[in-house]
Amino acid sequence: MAEVVIVPTADAAGALVAAEIARLVRARPDAVLGLATGSTPLPVYAALREALTGVDVSHVRGFALDEYVGLDPRHPQSYRSVIRREVVEPLGLDPDRIHVPDGRLDGIEGAGDAYERAIAAAGGVDLQLLGIGSDGHIGFNEPGSSFASRTRVKTLTRQTRADNARFFDAPDDVPRHCITQGLGTILDARHLVLLAFGAGKAAAVAGAVEGAVTASLPASAIQLHPHVTVVVDEAAAAELRYADYYRETWDAKPAWQGL
Repeated sequence: MAEVVIVPTADAAGALVAAEIARLVRARPDAVLGLATGSTPLPVYAALREALTGVDVSHVRGFALDEYVGLDPRHPQSYRSVIRREVVEPLGLDPDRIHVPDGRLDGIEGAGDAYERAIAAAGGVDLQLLGIGSDGHIGFNEPGSSFASRTRVKTLTRQTRADNARFFDAPDDVPRHCITQGLGTILDARHLVLLAFGAGKAAAVAGAVEGAVTASLPASAIQLHPHVTVVVDEAAAAELRYADYYRETWDAKPAWQGL
């Protein structure tokens, strides 16, 4: 069972996860971070600015979960731009060590395999940040994605495009395709940290943590991983059957264990 940590606010979640990432980087200066985009991980990135104060981050490496296909990398909503704006520049990371899947149409056929090779060459991901969609997707692994899937091109569902439309000038501006790490790729990371905030994520969180393991709810794949931490606010925890147990377990956990 995943470790579930229920916190009062998204900012509290950000501080908690940022402290764990800082602990990792202090222990391993060339740590490999799995970087999620969207609004969910922003409290973590904001808290990292303080958590990493005085820490040498010049050797930290990172791999983004996904990228839109066919969107100009210079577009403000390309994930290459988002990662640079929200992570690389504020934290002072070396941009040459932070990787994003190549969503350019030229060479897209081999982009997934190339990304898999790059992750393997780095020794794999130490800590992978994850959000969760209202339909249970992680990365851009939509319902029906194989648990063995690797980095590949996927067609975005109508729901996901609607959810992401808020980042674009118009709904039709959201690309129809993406390149995303597969569920199998994500499960290779040594530590998964899934964050979720708000009542709109409550059903997906409950299904992922306590429901059946099924490709119909891709995030349920986390149940197959040996080291998973799910950090949610009270609203996102509202449908968890064992919420009281999770609170008791967290309150009794030795501080030295971290997340």
